[in-house]
Amino acid sequence: MSRKQMSPNESTKHEQLLQFIQSMAIGKRVSVRLLAKEREVSEGTAYRAIKEAEKLGFVSTKARTGTVRVDKKRRGNPDQLTFAEVLEIVQGSLLGGEEGLEKTLHKLIIGAMELDEMTAYIDAGSLLIVGNRENAHRAALEHGAGVLITGGFNTSDEVRALANERQLPILTCRYDTFTVASMINRAMYDQLIKRKIMIIGDLIDPSSRVGVLKQSAEVSDFHKLSMELGSSRFPITDEWNKVIGMITAKDVIGAPPTQKLEKLMTKRPLTVTMNTPITSAAHRMVSEGIELLPVVDRGRKLIGTISRGEVLRTMQFANRPSQLGETFDALMWSGFAEQRDAEGHLYFEGLATPQMSGPLGTISEGVLTAIMQQAASRVVADVGKREHVLDNMTTYFFGTATIDARVIIVPHIIEASRRHVKLEVLTTQDGETIAKAMLTVQVFDQT
Repeated sequence: MSRKQMSPNESTKHEQLLQFIQSMAIGKRVSVRLLAKEREVSEGTAYRAIKEAEKLGFVSTKARTGTVRVDKKRRGNPDQLTFAEVLEIVQGSLLGGEEGLEKTLHKLIIGAMELDEMTAYIDAGSLLIVGNRENAHRAALEHGAGVLITGGFNTSDEVRALANERQLPILTCRYDTFTVASMINRAMYDQLIKRKIMIIGDLIDPSSRVGVLKQSAEVSDFHKLSMELGSSRFPITDEWNKVIGMITAKDVIGAPPTQKLEKLMTKRPLTVTMNTPITSAAHRMVSEGIELLPVVDRGRKLIGTISRGEVLRTMQFANRPSQLGETFDALMWSGFAEQRDAEGHLYFEGLATPQMSGPLGTISEGVLTAIMQQAASRVVADVGKREHVLDNMTTYFFGTATIDARVIIVPHIIEASRRHVKLEVLTTQDGETIAKAMLTVQVFDQT
């Protein structure tokens, strides 16, 4: 069934609603009915605007709190959580202070001391984790802190009223204090890892102008836009702003000015979304020889564009895996040290820990493969080919590696070009070869 086409006036209302949502205070509730009533539009138009704002990161819908205005730039603060996120993490319930759910907290306090000593540690923006101690609940709110009551306990109506008055959340959950603190700490670690992995959304400003042409445009329109923006590549969209093709200067060579671009464009181009990792986009652009990728939402509607140069320049400043916190790769590699032989060649030596063991009590084949890939990655970086991804890897196992024994990993570059590096990685224990891998990595080059 075809969708109803949006009229020009309705399209203008859609843009105005998006601007209105962006102007709302952080943490304010957004609903279809109230938005439609306040802006005097249909509920269908209000619903479309809210869904679009959610795709752009201006609002967030959570199971227990509904749809609220959020700060899109919070991705840059990986060490901070909102009270709403804590509520989701501990699977709790809200007792009061709903207006403050989107506020960020900067410190956790375990309420395991006398009240007089406890208040010295409580300040605005902190979260007090405590049991059924009503005087502690009240003191925390009076000092500008939120409260998380553990053990499934409740609080008095007076404390709830104070939470609503101060716009500070008071939450409750069924877990004990230690479990709650562990869950929140784990979530903060996960956020640190995810938010340090750069994605396309970190580079794209959805409000900036995008060079784009409609499918009904002609060659003369391409030349006009190319002169105006100084670019030779543009996405082509339909009347719904969905990407249907790409057009380049090469495509229009020799074409008459009145020729429709729809007949010349490359159909079904590769696209990326705001959540696509930078490394993934770079891999696709280099392997396919693509200079410009359209950035689309889940409905393939155009948000912006990203060039290969922008992606590769950004990768130079991206954090290395060893800086990303408690990832599995970082944990496996943490026990290995970099060494050099008499000729200056790089190799790695480390202890096989019990955490690396498989069902037979020896080093797991999966762990050993990951460690060899890490060694290969580091030797490629050592020769100046810093930005790269694994293309293929073939591993041969000749024996088993025992736990609590030294493991030596020797990577050797067989061939290196501007685009690819081929390597051999040898793993030994007590002078015996236990595994060997042949790898090819793809190198990213800005040229």
